[in-house]
Amino acid sequence: MGVLRERLGEAIFHRVAGPDGARHRDRIHLTPGPRLFEAGSPITRVHGDASMFVGGIRALLVQTLHPVAMQAVSEHSGFRGDMWGRLARTSRFLAVTTFGTEDDALQAITAVRAIHERITGTTPEGAPYVASDPHLLLWVHVAEVDSFLLAHDVYGDRPLDAEERDEYVAQAAVVGRLLGVVDPPTTVAELRDVLTGFRPELRGTPQAREAVRYLLVKPPLPIAARAPYGVLTSAAIGLMPVWTRRHLRLPWLPVTERTVVRGLGGAAVGAIRWAMTPPDAA
Repeated sequence: MGVLRERLGEAIFHRVAGPDGARHRDRIHLTPGPRLFEAGSPITRVHGDASMFVGGIRALLVQTLHPVAMQAVSEHSGFRGDMWGRLARTSRFLAVTTFGTEDDALQAITAVRAIHERITGTTPEGAPYVASDPHLLLWVHVAEVDSFLLAHDVYGDRPLDAEERDEYVAQAAVVGRLLGVVDPPTTVAELRDVLTGFRPELRGTPQAREAVRYLLVKPPLPIAARAPYGVLTSAAIGLMPVWTRRHLRLPWLPVTERTVVRGLGGAAVGAIRWAMTPPDAA
């Protein structure tokens, strides 16, 4: 059983973190120095939990709903040809800003800000856009924070209480500000208000539906991994607001989502948590 656990954990880690994942993991966790966040604080509990597999998928689905943000992803992201490379870079950024030293975290943030400055384009209506636009950064930020927190509420090993949930939003705002987000929400109530404020801007577009199909139907995975991945994507869809289903052509099966999908999702997240937790830390 120990060998199975080790092999499964290594396979999952390699898929998410990429071929250089072990080297980056050691640097992030073993380099001495002050961190942005205290070990055991809400952001380290949320970002270190297996529920992030569901929260990450949900965040990607939600983010597609902003037409300008989605156009920037469609025109400049490598999700079609390098889905796993993009996932590894995103997971590494979350890891280094959550668990790494302050110096490494700030260096990673500076690198991402430089990339955002280079991502420019024009919308179909003729309006110019740049990825460093604070409004677009705010949308990406709140979509991620809401998705990670909701997935942790439902599938997390130790869900946060109300005070801890507010602290998580405030801690995530620290990284958001450093990335260029202006006045990010610092409580769950503020997060809800910001998400509500974005609602009139959100809709499904051809680019959004293409990205969703690629994410849900055409992931570059071996046959054996597609069924477990399907469980995770179903769990993520089950956490999407009802109004988004029509825009992204997602199914809505409320009873099944509350029972079968929730049960299978919990089992899948639990299996990932088991595989990726060292036996001596379990």
